Amino acid sequence: MLKEFREFAMRGNVMDMTVGVIIGGAFGKIVGSFINDVVMPPLGLLMGNADFSDYVVTLKAGDGVAKAVTLNYGKFVTSVLDFTILAFVIFMMIRMVNKLKREPAPAPATPERLCPECRMTIPQDANRCGHCGQAI
Repeated sequence: MLKEFREFAMRGNVMDMTVGVIIGGAFGKIVGSFINDVVMPPLGLLMGNADFSDYVVTLKAGDGVAKAVTLNYGKFVTSVLDFTILAFVIFMMIRMVNKLKREPAPAPATPERLCPECRMTIPQDANRCGHCGQAI
């Protein structure tokens, strides 16, 4: 069973997926930092020097013992922006890879016509039939 598991774990697609998950986690941290450290501060400045994580709706005020119950929609907005930017970047990367994978379009076929003598197809600009030698 251990040998079988090792064979499974060492397959190419499993290793590729592992690398993808690790790189995706690191990339997610980069995007999170981009949102929190680059995008959100100017947006907060435009909205009156506010931090989006401070945007909450208090559902129940806290007393001395219990904490306040809040709806943290500012953090939700930040998470939605994280997701949107990450999805857009991944879309652009996949789009670029797909462009690289595309095969060149086949050359357009030259128009053909029939030889009046032997009725075989010949190129449109031919002066003589390649099959029977008839001058066209």
